[in-house]
Amino acid sequence: MLSDERAASFRARCYECYRPTELCFCDQIPSIANRTQILILQHVKERFHAFNTARIVRKALQNCELIVDQTARLTNRSFPFLPSTGILYPGDESILLSDLPEHQRPDQLVVLDGTWHHSKTFMKQIPVLQKLPRFRLEPAAPSNYRIRKEPTESALSTLEATVAALKELEPQTQDLDLLLKAFDYMIDSQVQHPMQAGRLRRRPADRPWNPKANIPTALMSNPGKIVVAYGEAAHGIDGVRSKHRDPIYWVAQRLVTEEKFECAIKSDSVLSSEFMQHLKLQPSSFEDALTTEQFAQQWSRFLKPDDTVVVFNSSTLKLLDAVTINRNPSFVMKSVNVQSDVSTLSERMKLLDISPAKVSHHGRAGERLGNAIAFAQYLHRLGTGDGS
Repeated sequence: MLSDERAASFRARCYECYRPTELCFCDQIPSIANRTQILILQHVKERFHAFNTARIVRKALQNCELIVDQTARLTNRSFPFLPSTGILYPGDESILLSDLPEHQRPDQLVVLDGTWHHSKTFMKQIPVLQKLPRFRLEPAAPSNYRIRKEPTESALSTLEATVAALKELEPQTQDLDLLLKAFDYMIDSQVQHPMQAGRLRRRPADRPWNPKANIPTALMSNPGKIVVAYGEAAHGIDGVRSKHRDPIYWVAQRLVTEEKFECAIKSDSVLSSEFMQHLKLQPSSFEDALTTEQFAQQWSRFLKPDDTVVVFNSSTLKLLDAVTINRNPSFVMKSVNVQSDVSTLSERMKLLDISPAKVSHHGRAGERLGNAIAFAQYLHRLGTGDGS
């Protein structure tokens, strides 16, 4: 039993982050000058939850409003929507935020805060929300929200989802990673707290994982429309790493027919001999390198309108942002909950005893594409029940 003094210390709370005063982390929360207005609609039951992250977002973002109420009262409420407003909500009809050209990005983004049941009820019972354009994210990794249970392994906390959305809508905005660090600090301090021992939510070892909840339908039902891709990036001019890196080598292969795509792309960066060795390529590989415009044209001709581009890391897809291309639907395999406790594809393949697929592509890019193809084939078998 806790002493009166210790019990009193736990009753005292910071009403900014709503943590016990001894666990207050307000000094970790940055002030962020975001351009896109964030409007958080929070279910009233979330308001005083000790681990709710919406209040952290509200404290950090300079351009953010938080509205808290019950569904019934929100139904007839007037919201301060801007002319260009969208809502962050997953679904087949939702547009991937990373696919939006800059001129189509919303000026305001509505974020729903509550349980998954609360969010679905909001959408179902608040008519004005149903009229908003819907946007979705493509998580590169499972949520780090270890102290609360998420509906699926690809679901994110309100804070993680808001940061991910802002990174897509306004990548130039600074300190978004500091907000994630504050979130991680909150999680880690709670996990390490002595009263938390044994209380973390974990899936029991004897409860099977349901892969269909996390593997994209396209990969399970229509593998003939899957194109697996990998790209190498330039290090930057004069060896200085650029924040927005350009693709210099791109490889891809259709999952079923094995039709291949491979090309080198011209870059302003200096490709040193050491860097070429790192890529496991020869200088001759770049003798017929394409311009970015030529690469965009050839890549667009290779893809069919209903193809889905599958990669392991979201950074691969971001290489296409430097090239003017109408992006096909895409999926990041790292977000699938298969050995998500390891970060690299090679580590996952080793743990799952998956052998690389044989490909004829060159260099390190070819090796990594072979790994990505093998992992995509594994996920297809896992999702369809055709072996594991």
